[in-house]
Amino acid sequence: MALLTILEYPDPRLRKVAVPVTAFGPEVAKLVRDMAETMYAAPGVGLAATQVDVHKRVIVIDISDSKDDLLVLVNPEIAAAEGEAECEEGCLSVPGYYDKVTRAARITVKARNEHGEPIERTAEGLLAVCIQHEMDHLVGKMFVDYLSPLKRARLTAKQRKKQRLAS
Repeated sequence: MALLTILEYPDPRLRKVAVPVTAFGPEVAKLVRDMAETMYAAPGVGLAATQVDVHKRVIVIDISDSKDDLLVLVNPEIAAAEGEAECEEGCLSVPGYYDKVTRAARITVKARNEHGEPIERTAEGLLAVCIQHEMDHLVGKMFVDYLSPLKRARLTAKQRKKQRLAS
């Protein structure tokens, strides 16, 4: 297993649209293991392959306190969504920044696990938020896109300055 580098906003690679996984084998299993290790080390509760510069439709999530309930979603699609809920979100690609985002309160997601077996899961609360947040990454969208233009501009300037100082 290996820790992967997490891209940080406003890196343009975060805007790439991920392609569906068509073959399930050792490569997908290794990607999932590496993503999970990276997410746990960060520490975070969700990670999309796009965030580690792998543009495949793969997500790992673990919202458990014990960090032993890994949910793997390959090629996820939202089959149903209802209600609205506002929740404060953060992102491993935007470290240290949190803001409120409105998303569906309850969702049903269909996907495959890392072995290609079908999964269907209904979620609400934090899990529903995480699934929607990570699925946004797969289409090149980030939680900062839900912010006002002023907040987004301030955050972008702050992140660019941070990156310049790190260089």
